[in-house]
Amino acid sequence: MALIVQKYGGTSVGSPDRIKNLARRVARFKALGHQIVVVVSAMSGETNRLIGLAKEIMSEPDPRELDVMVATGEQVTIGLTAMALMELGLKAKSYTGAQVRIVTDNAHNKARISHIEEERIRKDLNDGYVVVVAGFQGVDEQGNITTLGRGGSDTTGVALAAALNADECQIYTDVDGVYTTDPRLVPEARRLKSITFEEMLELASQGSKVLQIRSVEFAGKYKVKLRVLSSFEEDGEGTLITFEDPENKDSNMEQPVISGIAFNRDEAKIMVLGVPDKPGIAYQILGPIADAKIDVDMIIQNTGADGTTDFTFTVHKNEMFKALGILNQVQTHIGAREVRGDDKIAKVSVVGVGMRSHVGIASQMFRTLAEEGINIQMISTSEIKIAVVIDEKYMELAVRVLHKAFELEEA
Repeated sequence: MALIVQKYGGTSVGSPDRIKNLARRVARFKALGHQIVVVVSAMSGETNRLIGLAKEIMSEPDPRELDVMVATGEQVTIGLTAMALMELGLKAKSYTGAQVRIVTDNAHNKARISHIEEERIRKDLNDGYVVVVAGFQGVDEQGNITTLGRGGSDTTGVALAAALNADECQIYTDVDGVYTTDPRLVPEARRLKSITFEEMLELASQGSKVLQIRSVEFAGKYKVKLRVLSSFEEDGEGTLITFEDPENKDSNMEQPVISGIAFNRDEAKIMVLGVPDKPGIAYQILGPIADAKIDVDMIIQNTGADGTTDFTFTVHKNEMFKALGILNQVQTHIGAREVRGDDKIAKVSVVGVGMRSHVGIASQMFRTLAEEGINIQMISTSEIKIAVVIDEKYMELAVRVLHKAFELEEA
């Protein structure tokens, strides 16, 4: 008997029929003697609908009240899921994040989990219940409803698996695993049988939509066995996200050099031009951005010959105008000649643990892009990743040619 946490995304619970299919899958696991915790998202499109309603009332919805509102999406799904399980003769009980006591900080709309009070769930499991938990949401120490940000149900699932010391956390989505890149963009993309936490973390951070980055961080930190599966297939092994074997780095890897190519259309570039080249200037620029809780990704600082420097960084596209507004307010103070934004960019990244032992990956990437006339605007690297910012119109071409250059096609 195993304790398994299963997370189902919005498409997996997008209609009553799909919820019934979910219930039948859970019933098969329960019949094998397993203890099951089910974490569900809101039905597909529901969160966007609720946000749209809020914006009809208030152009910039109050963060606390927005959390109160959008959390109802998952509340509907847990009730329907519990009913579907009961209809099959199973004992089932649903909980909101607040009822479980998934305790978070008070950063509304993007809260972080601090701890989970799992005793109630353990008792229900021992009493034979399937426990259904609302993903994406929690409660702060003052009792306010909070939400975890886009994709937060993944984080809920993994965090519950960690708190319960589950044998496996299964993430059911509309794809049957992790691919070398998005197969909708590159039909030759190949499903990976396994991938390391490091690689999955880089892919998620660079734009891969399969898993939310925080869920991968949780799984790696607490050593949660994580598997990505399709909710629309009866069988299938999916992709196992695992730890690299230090004695044999390639033992579990299908591709020894590059595992995947990620891309992200959702970033914007901000350029602060002609600022004095002196100590502290980076803090003067990025300090106010951090105070506004705007996440910064890539950063480049170029030194000029006249004692000035150009400072360039990327933020989420939705926060570009907010960041520009902040910098326009401090432009005179920091001595900048000009502040400029560009939301017509894309980020493309190659990821693989094999970079540690193979040279020439960067030169191959840059040569491939150059042969297609694709100019690189920014570069960021880590031990197992190379990311570049390019013109948005070249993104799909870049992904296709890099996928072919690194021989990631279906075997």
